[in-house]
Amino acid sequence: MSSPVHEPARTSPPVPANGPPPVPPPVPLSDPRYGPTHGPVRAPMAGPRGPASTRPRGPMSGWRLRDFEDAARERLAPAHYDYFAGGAGEELTLRANEAAFDRLALVPRVLRGAGKPETGVTLLNSRASMPVLVAPTAFHRLADPQGERATARAAAAAETIMIVSMAATVAVEEVAAAAPGAELWFQLYVQPDLAFTERVVRRAESAGCTALVVTADSPVMGVRERDVRNGFHDLPAHLHCENLRDLPGGPVRPIVMWPELSWEHLAVLRRMTDLPLVVKGVTHPADARLAIDHGAAGILVSNHGGRQLDGMPAAIDLLPDVVAEVAGAVPVLMDGGVRRGTDVVKALALGAAAVGVGRPVLWGLAAGGEAGVAGVLGLLRAQFEEAMTLCGCAGVAGLSRDMVRDAVRDAVRDAVRDAVRDAVRDMVRPC
Repeated sequence: MSSPVHEPARTSPPVPANGPPPVPPPVPLSDPRYGPTHGPVRAPMAGPRGPASTRPRGPMSGWRLRDFEDAARERLAPAHYDYFAGGAGEELTLRANEAAFDRLALVPRVLRGAGKPETGVTLLNSRASMPVLVAPTAFHRLADPQGERATARAAAAAETIMIVSMAATVAVEEVAAAAPGAELWFQLYVQPDLAFTERVVRRAESAGCTALVVTADSPVMGVRERDVRNGFHDLPAHLHCENLRDLPGGPVRPIVMWPELSWEHLAVLRRMTDLPLVVKGVTHPADARLAIDHGAAGILVSNHGGRQLDGMPAAIDLLPDVVAEVAGAVPVLMDGGVRRGTDVVKALALGAAAVGVGRPVLWGLAAGGEAGVAGVLGLLRAQFEEAMTLCGCAGVAGLSRDMVRDAVRDAVRDAVRDAVRDAVRDMVRPC
């Protein structure tokens, strides 16, 4: 979901009247260092399903992921909510990403004596407590004053990997400093100015990032009609894409979408750094093979959350063919449409090594800062563990493709079979 930007316009949306500040974030929302708060402020811990007195105890206890999105919608300026939530074109692919998971059904195994599942995974020498990563998304300080710092702290507490966006509103060095010990990867748009690209790569290395996630699906920026309608083209004046400065305090460059970007540039990047490269935005099996041939250490199947080319298939539907082509040569990850722990199980059963979540993390950040992100990641982990246990799996290795059924395809297959059977029966009916 990372997005190109230009130098921000010097305007900000009007500030509506607010009530008392919510809990969290840890910094008062009226703090002038972080700019204005947009949208109505919720009563402390009063979720979208009722006041605090009627809800389970504990911050955001009992919330569903949809509750985090509802709370985020109330907190965010409409244009900022639409920026995070929207997709390209008529948002066909955006909707397809989630609908595809709803279409898939799990077929559990029983009496396997699996016990409590082991959820940890190792990816490119990075350890995560669960196969759920924080996908790269832009502009976190639109959602919370602490921005990517809060996200990184929550990811570190959850012991999972955060992929820091090149379009982050906090510099990668500051993200790392805010969450010592966090496992960070860095998402990169290769720029035509390769010298500048190398400087960004060196910053990511120096900050302790252990992999580069190279976005390959953005030769131009997809047209997002919500942003066009809202006139949202630049960040507010107090926010910038901090990884796009040549020097601290210097001017901010725009991210350049580069139609000439090719496989040869991936080879140049491979010579530029020893960090493992994950190619993000692969959807065609032939491109997965080319990525490996050009030095990729991982593949991330993604349609950019439906924010680039509208009309693409859902990411989960693209995953099996890429997995088959890669044949275990490198780990295959996917993102797009993951909204519950059972979605994670489905993706892993179809061959993913892990999944990325983007929008749910932003909903948590907007709803409650660091605690909100922690709530989202904790909820996904709890749901994933429960689903693995109910599927009879001691770990990821216990999942297999035959544990996932496509309910719609099965229904169509059965309908065709019955129609053919009836037609044949009518043709051979005795006189």
